[in-house]
Amino acid sequence: MIRHIATVLCLVAFAAELKVATTHMRGAPDVMPTVKAAQSAQQSKPARNPRLFAPQDLGLLEPPDREAWQKPDQVMDALHIAEGTTVADLGAGGGWFTMRLARRVWPNGRVYAVDVQRLMIEAISRRVDREGLATIVTPVLGEDTDPRLPPNSTDAVLIVDAFHEMEDPVLMLKNISRTLKPQGRIGIIDYREGEGGPGPDSVERVPPSVVKGQATTAGLKFVEEHKFLPYQYFLIFGK
Repeated sequence: MIRHIATVLCLVAFAAELKVATTHMRGAPDVMPTVKAAQSAQQSKPARNPRLFAPQDLGLLEPPDREAWQKPDQVMDALHIAEGTTVADLGAGGGWFTMRLARRVWPNGRVYAVDVQRLMIEAISRRVDREGLATIVTPVLGEDTDPRLPPNSTDAVLIVDAFHEMEDPVLMLKNISRTLKPQGRIGIIDYREGEGGPGPDSVERVPPSVVKGQATTAGLKFVEEHKFLPYQYFLIFGK
């Protein structure tokens, strides 16, 4: 009889402890919604465009012989870039072409150095300050389909080795077109098909016929093609 009473008392005590524990659990904050929200935010975060050039490899864009084969002075002449011109360097990277554009349009011109990667913009900003060109160059953090430039503001837009990285070239070209003045020009330079010379893997290269087709779809007019670059094609478009 005593053993039976002891058993009953133990069961009653256990039930009371279980009730208290359950009550505490009901009153405790539920962490699962927070965890799920964090997971959802991570999943919804846009993935980095894998075609973009990695900022840590910027040095590869400025080999010692680039001046010889990139022919920046001839490129700028073809786009009528001179003192006082307002030009955008789209996909500016570390600013190799930006600096040359700035010296060409100095002292009354303007260069917008546009890139979609913040680390690139930071690198350009440091370079601009170091070379004393802050009054000429304006770094701009663009978007994947929008350079975020004022309308009717540019005499020329230069896109060097960046067209093949664009996620939506037609939409980007439409938005670029809106920044052009009536007689403004867009120069697109990118690597020819095949494995020759510097540049990305052959599977990443975009043939000039595709660029022309996408530019036409964007409402641009093909003006001319220059063939003085050894590794790249050079297409010019207008409104």
